[in-house]
Amino acid sequence: MIDVINNKFFHLHNSNVSYIFYVMQNGQLGHLYYGKDLGKLSFDDLNYLIGSPTRSADVVDFDINFPNFSLAAEMQEFPVYGIGDFREGALSLSVNNSYLYPNFKYVSSQITYGKKRGDHPSSFGKDAENLIIELEETDLKLKLVLTYSLFSNSSAIVRKAEIINQGKQNIRIENIQSNVLSLPVTDYDFLQLSGAWLKERHIHLRSLSQGITKIESLRGASGHEENPFVALVDKKVTNNSGEIYASNLIYSGNFIAQVQVDQWNTCRLTSGINPETFSWQLRSNESFTSPEGVLFYTINGYNGLIRQTHNFVQNHIISPKWNKKPYPIIVNNWEATYFDFDEKSLKRLVDKSATIGAECFVLDDGWFGKRNNSHSSLGNWTVNKEKFPHGLKKFSDYVHNSKMKFGLWFEPEMISADTPLFKKHPDWVVHHPYPRYSIGRHQYVLDFCNPEVVDNIFSQIEKIIQEAEVDYIKWDMNRNITEAYSPYLTRIKRPQGEFFHRYIQGVYDLYQRLLKKFPSLLIEGCASGGGRFDLGILYYSPKIWPSDDSDAVERLDIMTGTLLAYPLSTFVNHVSAVPNEQIFRETNLKFRQDVACFGSLGYELDLNKLSDDELKEIQKYTSWYKSNRTLLNYGNFYQISPLIQDNVYSWAVANGDKQIVGFYRKLARPNETLDQYLPLSKVKLTET
Repeated sequence: MIDVINNKFFHLHNSNVSYIFYVMQNGQLGHLYYGKDLGKLSFDDLNYLIGSPTRSADVVDFDINFPNFSLAAEMQEFPVYGIGDFREGALSLSVNNSYLYPNFKYVSSQITYGKKRGDHPSSFGKDAENLIIELEETDLKLKLVLTYSLFSNSSAIVRKAEIINQGKQNIRIENIQSNVLSLPVTDYDFLQLSGAWLKERHIHLRSLSQGITKIESLRGASGHEENPFVALVDKKVTNNSGEIYASNLIYSGNFIAQVQVDQWNTCRLTSGINPETFSWQLRSNESFTSPEGVLFYTINGYNGLIRQTHNFVQNHIISPKWNKKPYPIIVNNWEATYFDFDEKSLKRLVDKSATIGAECFVLDDGWFGKRNNSHSSLGNWTVNKEKFPHGLKKFSDYVHNSKMKFGLWFEPEMISADTPLFKKHPDWVVHHPYPRYSIGRHQYVLDFCNPEVVDNIFSQIEKIIQEAEVDYIKWDMNRNITEAYSPYLTRIKRPQGEFFHRYIQGVYDLYQRLLKKFPSLLIEGCASGGGRFDLGILYYSPKIWPSDDSDAVERLDIMTGTLLAYPLSTFVNHVSAVPNEQIFRETNLKFRQDVACFGSLGYELDLNKLSDDELKEIQKYTSWYKSNRTLLNYGNFYQISPLIQDNVYSWAVANGDKQIVGFYRKLARPNETLDQYLPLSKVKLTET
């Protein structure tokens, strides 16, 4: 429910949460409260919440007409640096290299109902209520539109900001943030999901202190090293109690998420497009809209946060087409064959895949051009005739006749130097206009800012999907962007600061076009493993390869962190060979399968090298998985063991009276009993 009281107070609330802001005496918007539901509030109740903030020094009055009123002392909804507030703001504008100090004043509000799913990543839901706030900067002839969305079953507050240039001069946007949340106290730990390739999204906690605590990506993708999800966690939080505020972005490009603590120990959380690599030219009568940001709140600790984030992603991000649908058990040939395969050897692997109960065979890298190693053929999406002399359709038919779906690997955003496309269109490669530029993994990045590039890659992939009757795509992205420069932007007279945002919009456009052309196509997101595990990709890909590290022990930490923000159904988990290809650890088959079953189960090893007993064990396991697949993907997930530790991991999924518990120890120690860690008689799996 959204209440607008006396055109001054705005109260978004449901049984989970209240979010309140108001029109301050200078016409700008001030933040009052985000937390547990306060119920119906009167005008007097809301006036009481305003209080009387006092700051003894270091303040500048906003205006001669507002004595003793300073923005430095106020919690604001969309703050701007430089008009009395010396903290970093949510918006920065300039004209001809001169900074502007806009003063956006409230004009009007509107409430709408329902939120349709669009072509580009954003939240959606029939149960959405939307509060649209219009503000104006009359001197600069700018309009600012803030949109807030609230869903009936969620504590999430979804926000976005739109700037409209109603004047005649060009405006340059230097910074526009999506989320802003001010809190009056700072007694929280800053939780981030950080790591690296092969060890993504580990949980890290650090205390807030005066100054800025931040994470960011400058790689052109959300990245392995950081994730757009962050949280402010009560220092006494447990799995089932304690206050948590969290933030995420529905975005896959360069981002920033930070908390600034001022000299009075109030804090401001902001997140959005990273301003370090961003600028946008806003011509007369043009507009720019930020990606959507999402705020979450719970008083029920980590499990309460998990319930909120999982339900939001499942119901308001992932396509309804895939919601609660069973994903196929996959066999992927990569770690079984790498580039060394032909049609005959693959058919033997297909035969074995069918016997173990697999439902989809995914042909990974190496099927196209002259791709026998990582040096060649990206951007030349034609079938390798040496490996498939009868064409890919013949092999696809063999997979389909084996009662499995057929999947295919693509890396659409990349190009190799030996391809006809590279030689014909060198200006389609991302690089600055100087002789030297970087190369990663023997490949270059295509300029997805340029619609012609996206058109070309779409046409190539479309043809392969149609001819080979592809059911499933694994979309990979194996290097980050350097020397970010687009000849196309220069040609259309746009600043190069628009590159990274336009690039990720091009990626989204290709996703959308493929799914519109092939509505039943299932796309697995991948970026050299978990380099783009975010809400933007999940909007199109309901499942993501979380890491190139398939070691079951390492996956325990990756899953523990990732599950704070993203549901089990989004995980692709493969059982691989031992010693593990990435870190050479040996674990038994049961352990590997018992970790991989939480999420979407798959196998990535040479089944022909397994013993008959191992194949029978896998066959038995896939049969058990199919009968429990709905629970393992869509059941309510609970963290049982303490979240922050380094040896024991236990969690459960539950749906009514049915429960499956996972319990794992990296190292067994003498004289330890299971009930020390997993007192099942005391574990109460209830909604929080």
